[in-house]
Amino acid sequence: MGEDSRARGLDNTDRSLIALLQQDGRASFTALAKAVGLSEGAVRQRVQRLLRDDLMQIVAVTDPVNVDLTRQAMVGISVDGADPRAVADKLSELPNVHYVVLCAGRYDLLAELVCRDDDHMLEVLGEEIRKIDGVSGTELFVYLKLAKQNYAWGRLTA
Repeated sequence: MGEDSRARGLDNTDRSLIALLQQDGRASFTALAKAVGLSEGAVRQRVQRLLRDDLMQIVAVTDPVNVDLTRQAMVGISVDGADPRAVADKLSELPNVHYVVLCAGRYDLLAELVCRDDDHMLEVLGEEIRKIDGVSGTELFVYLKLAKQNYAWGRLTA
């Protein structure tokens, strides 16, 4: 009880494949097969199942600074008179909001903004986020330097 039924379906080979793909999302089925001791076809089927069942994704990750999105910030959002989940859904529709979480603590929501510059960030904050019904307050935490960014969440070991 409490354990996701999909997680129970992962065996050590699945965990190894996920860990290998976290290191190199472009690894060939041949290389993966050699690493886990299965045939290329068996590995292909396993990877396709992991993708189909939403147990993992393989995506390209860009550095926002290299695509002219030079300002990033986390915004703490207080919600009053609305369901925070509905506000989170509205935030999720905004193109410059890349991350939204409902949380406990000082704020009801945290959202990550990725913008071209300070003027663009002010526009997104004032003209988009603060105009969402239920948003009663915001506090902006502008990123000065990214010290760590790791997309290998839940690194699995066999």
